Amino acid sequence: MSISLIQVENLCKTYGDDGAKTEALCNANFVIEKGEFVSIMGPSGSGKSTLMQLLGLLDRPTEGKYLLEGEDTATFDDDTLATLRNKKLGFVFQSFNLLPRTSVYENVELPLLYDEKIHPVKSSRGGISQGEIISQGKESNKEKVDAALSAVDMGHRSNYLSNQLSGGEKQRVAIARALVNDPEIIFADEPTGNLDSKSGLQVMKILQKLNNEGHTIILVTHETYTAEHAKRILYVKDGAIIADDSVKNRRIAHDGEILK
Repeated sequence: MSISLIQVENLCKTYGDDGAKTEALCNANFVIEKGEFVSIMGPSGSGKSTLMQLLGLLDRPTEGKYLLEGEDTATFDDDTLATLRNKKLGFVFQSFNLLPRTSVYENVELPLLYDEKIHPVKSSRGGISQGEIISQGKESNKEKVDAALSAVDMGHRSNYLSNQLSGGEKQRVAIARALVNDPEIIFADEPTGNLDSKSGLQVMKILQKLNNEGHTIILVTHETYTAEHAKRILYVKDGAIIADDSVKNRRIAHDGEILK
């Protein structure tokens, strides 16, 4: 019997203390299989972003169970969570979160540098020299960064500073950064929210391409049109999942299509 990529059971998140509690999410139950493209859709304040933060291991639930590839995430310590977020999960946010006055290349390389900090390479006695290790590490990083930038058609902007880019270009760089460690799951939180229609379409086209290549995509949005680019939609309202439907007439992002 195969193990589901994500399985949540009665997942809840409550903020505050006994004096003033806010139930942001409660009794969420669903399964996401490897290779799915799922939209989490709902109005502002519905709990959709809270759900993404729990699934992305950015926060811990108050109650319930979250299994990632069959393992209970409640048993993961902080170091394990940090490693998973860096290696297995990729994140794309509405506000891009790029470092200003830093090159496109350096922004995309950041997760690789973080990985090196967590898992420093140690040379063995009589083995390869430290200089060779550093050189090989830089070359390996360059291959990964170049591949990620190529995947979003931003290789020609590698040496540009992030503040020299348009909004759509910044989001494509953010996707490249999410891709650089070849994560199994990519979380996209309102990725078209700060973009014009043409740029938003380009982002959805890239996400659909990545899904076709085998990445699991979990998209958070309040827009029906954007959500329908996924294969399945989880509808969230007032902290509860009120529907879980497949998309019957899925929108495929083509050049020339306009996001409304």
